[in-house]
Amino acid sequence: MSGLTVVLVHGAFAESASWSGVISRLQQAGHTAVAAANPLRSLSGDAAFVSSVVGSIAGPVVLVGHSYGGAVISNAAAGHDNVRALVFVAAFAPLEGESILELSGRLPGSTLGDTLAPVSLGDGTVDLYIRQDRFHGQFAADVPAADAAVLAATQRPLRDVALNEGSGQPAWPSLPSWFVFGDADRNIPVEMHRAMAERAGSKGTIELAGASHALTVSRPGEVADVIGTAIAAVG
Repeated sequence: MSGLTVVLVHGAFAESASWSGVISRLQQAGHTAVAAANPLRSLSGDAAFVSSVVGSIAGPVVLVGHSYGGAVISNAAAGHDNVRALVFVAAFAPLEGESILELSGRLPGSTLGDTLAPVSLGDGTVDLYIRQDRFHGQFAADVPAADAAVLAATQRPLRDVALNEGSGQPAWPSLPSWFVFGDADRNIPVEMHRAMAERAGSKGTIELAGASHALTVSRPGEVADVIGTAIAAVG
């Protein structure tokens, strides 16, 4: 589709540069991409921010979310006729009222809780980080240790409000969606990934053997391929 823009939304414990490998491949394929700086403060507020980014784009958009970013794009797409598809990259796709905390704990498999380090904020809320000494194994086990150490040092925290806030009415029931995730994800249980993809009526579900939660970094080629498939389908 001529003039289409891919808007990429990172999740918790990451930042926009985590999309670098994916973006370079999309650009090589001739696609325009924008990595939004997800605030990670509250689901409704973060979705409003991404919605404003989408609203600034004149042409068609494919929204791509990683991890918590999947919940954000599910909400941010609402009211935008130019959003053509959603791509969930090791990401949450909540129903209305579901929080990412609830989804991550509904089925066994997540070990995230034991690795978190809270930082109290002045307003009584809490920022959550993954402890740097646990980051490699928890978040990015298939990334070289030196690279994982940089990811750990540059991670951006998720505010507890965002962790607990229920989703608004999501856009994925009315938009085509694609899912890609790893079978070695320790943040979101793989069975939860499968269940969310199934209930969303995924047009294509790719499960990457041995891939961690950080597959935007460790498997950027496969992630870009799934996005390319979505672009081709809606074009």
